[in-house]
Amino acid sequence: MKVLILEDEIPAYQKLASYLADLYPTSDHEHHWGRSISEGQALLNQHDYDFIISDIQLLDGISFDLFDAHPSNCPIIFCSAHDNYLFKAFDTNGIAYILKPYTKADFRKAIEKYQVLFKSGSYKTLNKNTLHHLKSALHQEYNTYKKRFVIKKPTGIQLLNVTDISLVNASGDFCIATDKSGQRHTISQTLGAVAKQLNPQKFFKINRSELVQIDAITAIESHFKNRLLISLEGHHDKVMTSSSNTAEFRKWLEH
Repeated sequence: MKVLILEDEIPAYQKLASYLADLYPTSDHEHHWGRSISEGQALLNQHDYDFIISDIQLLDGISFDLFDAHPSNCPIIFCSAHDNYLFKAFDTNGIAYILKPYTKADFRKAIEKYQVLFKSGSYKTLNKNTLHHLKSALHQEYNTYKKRFVIKKPTGIQLLNVTDISLVNASGDFCIATDKSGQRHTISQTLGAVAKQLNPQKFFKINRSELVQIDAITAIESHFKNRLLISLEGHHDKVMTSSSNTAEFRKWLEH
């Protein structure tokens, strides 16, 4: 059995690969991994897969565009942090999804669904009409990006407007948001969960642990090993892009 995993976040990929290895002995399966539409396109051109496990948001766009340009007859399991209502657009029982943060039980249930569908011959492929509905639903969801976070302080509740945020740092299972005045606020969510709620035209994940807002950037400098140093309003220290994210960050700046 050959499986394709499309996931831009390394920890999420490692989690999926681990679950897959637990379900199927190494001798019975192999998998390939891509983090972008371009990598997925190259892999689909080279290989046939028994099924695909795919996040929706990849490094260079949404996976729906990949499957629209490169139709696949194999089952697809979508792993996403998007809310349930997005998936009401599915018009076929041949598609499954699991919502982040998912468990091994969620993953197993999705795999078992495909095994049942294939054995019964009731699997239907992902068609262009379905993709159209999915893109429309995703566009609708993107119009409802987070506008503010509710922050719990010792003195009570405070509202943090997204437009006031300069930087979001990962801190274990939490995040620290620095606003343009230099104040720090704890958000009780992981960086991945926060990123999914923010407009990707305004916020960019420059490395594994930091998100920056474009309106808060005051200066950008070249650095060694294809990295960039970024100065932000309200944040004293400069932040740095990872070498793997620099090219995408440059493109994002021009959008």
